[in-house]
Amino acid sequence: MFDFEYHLKNLPDKPGVYLMKNSLGEIIYVGKAKILKNRVRQYFQSSKNHSEKVKAMVKNIAEFEYIVTDSEMEALILECNLIKKYKPRYNILLKDDKHYPFIKVTTNEDFPRVFMTRMLAKDGAKYFGPYTDVTAVYETLELIKKIFPIRTCKMHIKEGENKVRPCLNYHIGLCNAPCGGYVSKEEYGKIINDVIELLSGKDTKIINNLKVQMEESAENLEFEKAASLRDKILSVEKIREKQKMMSGNFEDEDYISIFSDEMDSCAQVFFVRDGKVSGREHFILENTSGEEKGEILSDFIKSFYGGTAFVPKNIYVPDLEDGELLEQWLTMKRGSKVWIKLPQKGEKKNMLNMVEKNAKITLEQFKLKYMQDKELYKVALGELADLLDLEELPHRIEAYDISNIQGVDSVGTMVVFEEGRAKNSDYRRFKIKTVKGANDYDSMREILQRRFQHGLDEIQNIQERNLELSSGKFCVFPDLILMDGGKGQVNIALEVLRSFNIDIPVCGMVKDDKHNTRGLIYNNIEVEIKPTSNVMHLITRIQDEVHRFAITYHRTLRDKRVLHSVLEDIPNVGEKRRKELLKKFGSIESIKKASLEELLDTPSIEKKAADSILSYFKDNN
Repeated sequence: MFDFEYHLKNLPDKPGVYLMKNSLGEIIYVGKAKILKNRVRQYFQSSKNHSEKVKAMVKNIAEFEYIVTDSEMEALILECNLIKKYKPRYNILLKDDKHYPFIKVTTNEDFPRVFMTRMLAKDGAKYFGPYTDVTAVYETLELIKKIFPIRTCKMHIKEGENKVRPCLNYHIGLCNAPCGGYVSKEEYGKIINDVIELLSGKDTKIINNLKVQMEESAENLEFEKAASLRDKILSVEKIREKQKMMSGNFEDEDYISIFSDEMDSCAQVFFVRDGKVSGREHFILENTSGEEKGEILSDFIKSFYGGTAFVPKNIYVPDLEDGELLEQWLTMKRGSKVWIKLPQKGEKKNMLNMVEKNAKITLEQFKLKYMQDKELYKVALGELADLLDLEELPHRIEAYDISNIQGVDSVGTMVVFEEGRAKNSDYRRFKIKTVKGANDYDSMREILQRRFQHGLDEIQNIQERNLELSSGKFCVFPDLILMDGGKGQVNIALEVLRSFNIDIPVCGMVKDDKHNTRGLIYNNIEVEIKPTSNVMHLITRIQDEVHRFAITYHRTLRDKRVLHSVLEDIPNVGEKRRKELLKKFGSIESIKKASLEELLDTPSIEKKAADSILSYFKDNN
């Protein structure tokens, strides 16, 4: 049994990170402290000043541990890394954490390319973004291709070397074929400079030049050329419309504000790049009741910039905790000075007010949609209960699926819907351990046995320790189980439940010849459902979700296996180096594109290994 009094008494008066654990040994919260002794003790003193979230967390703490660091900055960095690694349930986690797209201009090449990327690297190229609307990025790139005859191929082209026959793009006027030596590096560079000007928002000069060319073509009766130039002008103006001028200040800036109601908060971020609002993003932060705005913003900034590739020069917020420390941390991430500012008046303050208004509107719309969805799902659950003659509404539904290709990388997945809504935190994945080959029935039997055995073990553990059910991963059982299959899968599930003496209704989700859901199998009878009914929409959504989750997990395992098999073929690259490469670059394609400098910047990769990697991809293109 963990002796709280003893461990609290022996906490050091040094900076560090503390990890709160539940009875199952799972990390439920990670925090940093300037002085560990003072910070950790606060949780176990009077709960009068604690927020509801902290009160709920403290109830589930069965033990804690800590890591001492040399400075508060080290503690902050370690805290961010541990939150990213363990995803503790009581930390602020951005559910739609993502790598935002950038437009990259490879100015580090003789004949640069322009394309979308989600990886930001110090490779001498120019990056524009981040953008939140990936569709707008693709549209912008398509417009750029129409305006400028630049290459889209991935060939390594050096001026005066290895001339080849141009591809179709040259013949239809979309590329001026640097691969064939039809354009000099200097001439091509002028076109790329225009692209950079356009992406920087300095498009007036480009439009004026195009207008002059269009008028000259019209005067010379070259109407087809004039029409083409007119279309290019329209394309430039479309790109301009995708950006809104914010001010004459052409520095990179983010504006962040929070709006909170009695339960939750919404964080809104406006991205200003080169003086223009290039996009915005919002995040719903649940269960923030009683927390101060500065504390929420501090946690949000750590979570947001801990996961994003780009840190701007200036960040504007209305309030903040640990501002100086966060500035130092972000400066380290960016590689140059970052300022976090709290404007009190003027244009910046007005901008923040607008961001907060947007956060308020977004949170209100989210709550309104949630209530509307809740009513709709309640109707659907009522229809489902009537169809199956259930005594109560199935508030919690679990669905299961198996995925493999010819028995390879066989996996099982479980998705959970509560009150008709997906509960992603309760999703579970199972790598099949005991079944060889493509045997879906035995694979399903294995994952169901593991799921309910875990659940029964947790319930026993929780009852012995007098804890809440919410502290477990498997201890909450469903009111209804849906199998992605027919009678066979249903009978397997019923067999497993009987072996554990558990009584839960089980249905099979049946599809027609066109792979569309047509009904349910229940008690060995097919239950017909109207295609347009609320319950059909709910069942289809559950089936699509469990199928998506299974396919995604299977693909992840398969890709890892393929990635490792390719890297294993490279001389001088062992297991440790393979892991470091995948950790840094994320994919074979990115490793393949890496320069010598980028490879050498990877931990454990030295010159001999880097040369082997470059040589391997050159020889095996």
